[in-house]
Amino acid sequence: MSALPPDLEDRPPLPPALAAIASCVNGYDPSALPVAAAQDFIARFVPTLAEGGAIERLALRACLGRVLAEDQISRIDVPAHDNSAMDGYALRGAELAAAGETRLRVVGKGLAGAAFQGADVPPGACVKITTGAVMPAGLDTVVPQEFCRLEGEQVSVPAGVVRPGDNRRLRGEDLACGEAAMRAGRLLSPSDLGLAASLGLAELPVRRRLRVAFFSTGDELRSIGEPLEAGCVYDSNRYTLHGMLSRLGVELLDLGVVRDEPAALEAAFRSAAASADAVITSGGVSVGEADHTKQVMARLGEVAFWRIAMRPGRPMAFGRIGAGPQGPGAVLFGLPGNPVAVMVTFYAFVRDALLRMAGARPQPLPTLRVRSLETLRKKPGRTEYQRVSLQQAADGVWDMRLTGAQGSGILRSMSEAQGLAVLGHEQGTVQPGDWVEVLPFHALI
Repeated sequence: MSALPPDLEDRPPLPPALAAIASCVNGYDPSALPVAAAQDFIARFVPTLAEGGAIERLALRACLGRVLAEDQISRIDVPAHDNSAMDGYALRGAELAAAGETRLRVVGKGLAGAAFQGADVPPGACVKITTGAVMPAGLDTVVPQEFCRLEGEQVSVPAGVVRPGDNRRLRGEDLACGEAAMRAGRLLSPSDLGLAASLGLAELPVRRRLRVAFFSTGDELRSIGEPLEAGCVYDSNRYTLHGMLSRLGVELLDLGVVRDEPAALEAAFRSAAASADAVITSGGVSVGEADHTKQVMARLGEVAFWRIAMRPGRPMAFGRIGAGPQGPGAVLFGLPGNPVAVMVTFYAFVRDALLRMAGARPQPLPTLRVRSLETLRKKPGRTEYQRVSLQQAADGVWDMRLTGAQGSGILRSMSEAQGLAVLGHEQGTVQPGDWVEVLPFHALI
């Protein structure tokens, strides 16, 4: 009988050895690994629940933030009929005069949900219509009511206010019957739920939630509510990780703060690997650390320890942990201990990897092209993420300033920032007036 939780029995095996992947990654140098190379390595390694993962069908309102498991093909035309996009008068576009006014007789009305019931509309006539109402047979154009003059049963339409075919929504214009409405791997948004509802779907097939365990390491860390002795600090990393992970819709397992003791660390890693698809730690991966975290990671799994050419967030561990007779093990992300470095490395490496593991198709996050108002000092040879505030200038251009000191332990500057200026690997110092790519925080789900 399996020792894994029921919802983890189907998790796919992890891929071949790290060394085999490293040989395929351009620029692989564990002592000075470019950001792009690390991202490539991780993308090649992480498995996905789509490779045999369980599927569950949920009511539509429970699907927000879940990963769609199967393509959804429309069984109807949306809209089901040609209909009006305006309140106004439906007519034949061919009858509009090129000059002067067109005078037409109003022979009835059509409402949304109560279509015009008359016989065919004769030449020289029109139908009063509301937005969403079915277009009467033979009519192809709607003139908004504000352009018209009504006198009794006659309406006058000035020349040039519309063209034939204007303000008519065609049958199947949104989705045609048999067309793919949503593809598998989509991370379902509020608009996706509305789209599914417009197709009459009461439920959707989704992947099971990815389960992620996380904990902080360090003898100096204290949880909120504990006394703070000299030399100790409150653990903030678990709260930022909890927030970032919650936005991805994963199932969370918070293992708290683990002291720097081999037995405690081994127990935490074994528990995490047995209970989760992925394990995220903060702290204990820096070069020259006196703690035991790195040694325990290496003993319990196959882990690559990297020094990434980036700032903040240079030290990082990545690999698998806990593989054995009881299961394939879990993907491990060993993040730095400094609070800002944890957030930056999560966004740079972990976010997309977890989405891919969950069966989603992560897309590159949109960036803004922003004008710098100050000097950003940088040497080529590493990627830098600097915290910035944004403001729109009088000329409509977005400007940016640093949010103060950029030390990797200064979490306040992250809290006050509206985005990260991403300075590329080969980029040098930015001068005032130069253009910079900024990743706005609102783009991060």
